Amino acid sequence: MSTPTPSAPALRSPDEQARLDAALVELFEHKIAFNAVLGLKVESVQPGDVRARFDMRPELVGHYSYGRLHGGVISAMLDAMGGLALMVGIAERHPHDNMLQVMQRFSKMGTIDLRVDFLRQGLGRHFVATAEVTRLGGRIGSTQMRLVNDEGTLIATGAAAYVVA
Repeated sequence: MSTPTPSAPALRSPDEQARLDAALVELFEHKIAFNAVLGLKVESVQPGDVRARFDMRPELVGHYSYGRLHGGVISAMLDAMGGLALMVGIAERHPHDNMLQVMQRFSKMGTIDLRVDFLRQGLGRHFVATAEVTRLGGRIGSTQMRLVNDEGTLIATGAAAYVVA
């Protein structure tokens, strides 16, 4: 008589994935208060397509004479996007975890290094930031990010490292 082998946990269902995606959007748009101040709106949390946008507003101007986007806004947006890309990567790495289990994995996450290259003036009606994971290890994750304006002009790039465990 053979012993029954335990079955592998089920992959995350489409409904559970939708709950996870909604939880990520809620976290980044509302629970991280500074992202709400920036006006960050998540457009995609799909692996390979992590993207958010924000509209230019007077509160985000860094140079009063020219109406340019503040450099701190640029770096904060790129940092947020790197973190979001890693969250999507962690969720993809653990396809058997439900939404609550995946969200719990993010509790120790934090930025440990951020480099921003300001390439052009931050001029535009709105801006779109994207990010991709370049490495996801057991303790550290690395990302590359881009910020473009409403005309698709590259404004800034970034690279960051985050503690993920």
